[in-house]
Amino acid sequence: MAEIPSLRDTVEKYELLAKKSLGQNFLLDMNITRKIVRSSLAARHKADFAGENVIEVGPGPGGLTRAILEADPQKLTVIEMDSRCIEIMRELKAASTVKMEIVEGDALAYDFAAVPTPVNIISNLPYNISVPLLTGWLKNMPHYASLTLMFQKEVAERIVAVPNHKNYGRLSVLAQLTSKVTPLFNLPPTCFVPAPKIWSSVLLFEPQMRADVTPQVLENVEKITALAFGQRRKMIRQSLKALPNLEACCQAANIDLTARAENLTPEDYLHLALTKVVK
Repeated sequence: MAEIPSLRDTVEKYELLAKKSLGQNFLLDMNITRKIVRSSLAARHKADFAGENVIEVGPGPGGLTRAILEADPQKLTVIEMDSRCIEIMRELKAASTVKMEIVEGDALAYDFAAVPTPVNIISNLPYNISVPLLTGWLKNMPHYASLTLMFQKEVAERIVAVPNHKNYGRLSVLAQLTSKVTPLFNLPPTCFVPAPKIWSSVLLFEPQMRADVTPQVLENVEKITALAFGQRRKMIRQSLKALPNLEACCQAANIDLTARAENLTPEDYLHLALTKVVK
C-alpha cells in the first residue's frame, strides 16, 4: 500500500467520534487487527486471501480493513453506513493495489449471496445488528469459505454453548448445525475506543457441508427452536405440543418427551426438522 496516515491520525483528521446509535467501538491497534486476520487464516491453514473475495461490514476508520488488504484478497468489499468513514475507505482504495468496492448503506439490506465465491466475511460487527447479520449468513453458510466475526463475549458464549448449559439456545443450534465454530481469542474493553463495558470475542465459522441441512430444513429448525426455547422451562411435550406427530417423531429419535429445550442436542432438533414435523 502507498503511504497513508496512521489510524490515529485518520481519526483526528476526520474528527471521527464513535456513534453509539451505530453500535460503533473502534479498534485502532494494528497489532490486534493483524492478529484477527492472521489467526483466521492460520486456522484455515492459509497464508493469505489470494484468490478469495472478502467482505467487511462496518469498517469504521479502517484498522481491520488495512489488515485485510495486507493479506492480499482478490477483492475486498466494504459496507459502511457512516458517511464519515466512506471518505476514509476511498483513501485506502486509492492507496491499495487490491481491487476494492465501497458500498454505502445498511448491511442488513445487502445481497451477500451476489458476491462470487469463495467469499470470506471479516468484521468487528456493530453490536446492535450482530445477531440478525449472523443468522442470515448461517442460513446460507455453503456460500462462504469462512466468517471471522467479533461479538460481545456474552453473544459468543451463546453461539458456542453446549446442551444443558444456561447459554445454550436457538443461536447455538443454528450455528452448530451449519458451521464448525472455533473461538480464536478474547479482547478486553481497553482495546477499543471508546471502551465498552464488556469483553469481546473473535469467532471463526467454517461451513459444514451437509446435504441434509437445506434452507427448508433450517427454516423448520428455526420454528421448532422458537417454540422450545420460548418456553424453555417447560417439557417439550408441552412447549412443542403444537407440532403434529410430535410423540412418534420423538420416539423414533429416542428423544424424551419430558426433556426441556436445553436438553436436546442440535442433532435432535435437526431430526425433528427432517421428519417434517412442522406444517
